[in-house]
Amino acid sequence: MSVIHVKDRDGSEHTLEARPGLKIMEIIRDAGLPIEAACGGSCACATCHVYVAPGWIARLDPQDDMEVDLLDLADAVTETSRLSCQIEFDETLDGLKVELAPE
Repeated sequence: MSVIHVKDRDGSEHTLEARPGLKIMEIIRDAGLPIEAACGGSCACATCHVYVAPGWIARLDPQDDMEVDLLDLADAVTETSRLSCQIEFDETLDGLKVELAPE
């Protein structure tokens, strides 16, 4: 079983089962954690904003222009900010650590 580790906005950490082919946003949402994901994963908002743990950021596919543009409009953006709808889980991301960005 593959997993991701998610820190919620209260500081609680959750270990979630992760299946290849799902977006990180879908894994977090389906687990019932408070991620808005208003656009449903179509990269049209920024309500699935997460912080990726520094040791993991280089393992992700690079951001495309649309993700960069949306993050420019988001609050509290850092160097490790990503839209979780743009990160597809595969076995190389087993153990990935992310934190939900402030709303």
